[in-house]
Amino acid sequence: MSNTGPDSSKPFDRASQNFSMDGQENEQQHSRGGPPPETGWRRRVRLRRQPSDGRSARWRRLRAVGVTLAVLTVTLAGVLIGTLAGGRVSTEVGPFQANLTVTPALHGGTTIDVPPLGALLLDSHDGPTQLTLQFGALDQDRTEALLHDPESLNRASQTAVDDIREGVLRLGARTVAATVLVTLLLALLVFRDTRRTAWAGALALVIATGSLGTAVATLRPQAIEEPRYEGLLVNAPALIGDARQIANDYTRYAEQLQQIVGNVSQLYTTVSELPVFEPQPGTTRVLHISDLHLNPAAWPVVQAVVEQFGIDVVIDTGDITDWGSEPEANYVASIGLLRKPYVYIRGNHDSGGTTAAVAQQRNAIVLDNTTTVVAGLTIAGIGDPRFTPDKSTSPAGSGLTGETADQLIDSGDQLAETARSAPQPVDVALVHDPASAGPLSGATPLVLAGHTHNREVYRLPQQPDQSPTLLMVQGSTGGAGLRGLEGEEPTPLSMTVLYFDEEKLLQAYDDITVGGTGQAQVNLERHIVENPEAGAPAPVTPTPTR
Repeated sequence: MSNTGPDSSKPFDRASQNFSMDGQENEQQHSRGGPPPETGWRRRVRLRRQPSDGRSARWRRLRAVGVTLAVLTVTLAGVLIGTLAGGRVSTEVGPFQANLTVTPALHGGTTIDVPPLGALLLDSHDGPTQLTLQFGALDQDRTEALLHDPESLNRASQTAVDDIREGVLRLGARTVAATVLVTLLLALLVFRDTRRTAWAGALALVIATGSLGTAVATLRPQAIEEPRYEGLLVNAPALIGDARQIANDYTRYAEQLQQIVGNVSQLYTTVSELPVFEPQPGTTRVLHISDLHLNPAAWPVVQAVVEQFGIDVVIDTGDITDWGSEPEANYVASIGLLRKPYVYIRGNHDSGGTTAAVAQQRNAIVLDNTTTVVAGLTIAGIGDPRFTPDKSTSPAGSGLTGETADQLIDSGDQLAETARSAPQPVDVALVHDPASAGPLSGATPLVLAGHTHNREVYRLPQQPDQSPTLLMVQGSTGGAGLRGLEGEEPTPLSMTVLYFDEEKLLQAYDDITVGGTGQAQVNLERHIVENPEAGAPAPVTPTPTR
């Protein structure tokens, strides 16, 4: 039996028939103006590439997770960068310029940084934010205003908390704004999509406000009573005792200083009423100060004495600072305000940086085994060979090791050699520690020293063929700094006015004590040197003023 259809001689092939039918269909569609014909094999490939509905849903879920993680990563990066870049403000707290910063942290808390002394760590709050309050240098003008205006000192203590609170509020607002802005910019650069950028910005706002809100909600004001110490402040409890007691002492001390600064104005009247000694024309007046130890209250008193006593030269025998650190160097800027030659030698609490800062003052003269001529006086001086800011000041001759004693004596020998080889006789020699004065016996008629915080005047041992030498050890013009508050009463501020005649021999001297015995008084004690060449002082009855 024969096949009558087309190609009846070939067996039936369904694939060929499908191919032929597909081709006919595509040709018909193309002839009707449809899309280009699609051959059968192309159609089968296209159908095989289309995923199933399950695979499509899984792909959409993975893509959503990826986008979410990307938005979260960009947001966290933006919050971190924004906090580090914008989470800082500067504010005035009393006479200080304080910097407040907030940083991301695993545990909350507050750090009060007091350079160069160290830091106080407070467990003040929870949450992923760390607050740092760093006190900068004292502003000289505001500090002087506080010292000259008793009421401003009280106002500063009352407004300090408000100043910090206002600074913290500005810090919070600035941090939130910075984190949101940085996140928006970063998301726009990464996604180039408005919707995802908006989500990132909103998430950054939630994270920033939530972190700061957690800190506010968990705030513990009582944490200030239990600080942890870092740096040099580790020794603070041992040095100053109970914080409440030292606060009470300082309050009493501040009240006394308010009266003291006013009472200094009476010194000139007191001097003019002393008939025992009347400085002659041509007298050179020298103010000897020592061991200021960073006490800002010392400068107004020194300034008053310089002006009212007609001082020609100020001599500082060292320890103008406590630790010799770089931030302390700002303290010496008050030297320029004196507008008088300021002759200085380094103390054992003064570093090379401190010495350099003093030398930068326009009226300062730094001596280190050198001599100078000021107001007709030939002065030789040498700095203390030690740098021991971590040790308490000890009286001369006590607690000195053999090596330390040798150092001090060697420095005295060096200065004695310099004085003897000077082109003209040395009128005054300067050392910080009295232990260095011994070798200067006979090399100069007068040696000035400090260090012990205890005023003394006596002759140095001399050989039969030597001229007598008088050693004058000054007390602390800065009231021993912070150490002055350790006792029941604050250490008084001490300084001495020296009167030299036209021959540059010491004729008399006034010992000035401010705030002695814890009372608001100024005590002036006049001494006449009966035989200037012998250097023998004759004390006169003390003359106090209140």
